[in-house]
Amino acid sequence: MATATRGAWLVKSEPSAYSFEQLVADGHTAWTGVRNFTARNNLRAMKKGDTVLFYHSNVGKAVVGVARVSREAYQDPTTKDDWSAVDVEPVKALARPVTLDELRKDPVGSKMTLFRLGRLSVVPVTRQELDRVLDLAGRKP
Repeated sequence: MATATRGAWLVKSEPSAYSFEQLVADGHTAWTGVRNFTARNNLRAMKKGDTVLFYHSNVGKAVVGVARVSREAYQDPTTKDDWSAVDVEPVKALARPVTLDELRKDPVGSKMTLFRLGRLSVVPVTRQELDRVLDLAGRKP
């Protein structure tokens, strides 16, 4: 099994809650509200400049865009408990969405942490997985 390459992540959001299009319109956002210890630790491992694949969950079920970490982990302002947030900014929408079914059928994509720990909203992505998603989308940003 491949290990995560530092600097590549996948974050999930329901498009009705916060879509990639909204991130583009806003220019940046605080990625708050993560309430899972493993996902929180993944947020804390993110570094400024890291690549983030933006995945629409529930509706669409596809990687739709690329973002980047613009601010490293800090106290999640939506709670006083020990949870973290990071800031992200959009880089580029994918030429076409890469669906969950497409990834599941792909020899590289099917090995993504997205499938092994499917309930996590923030997961690491290997360099090979990142490159494969971008190849499947038809262009690299």
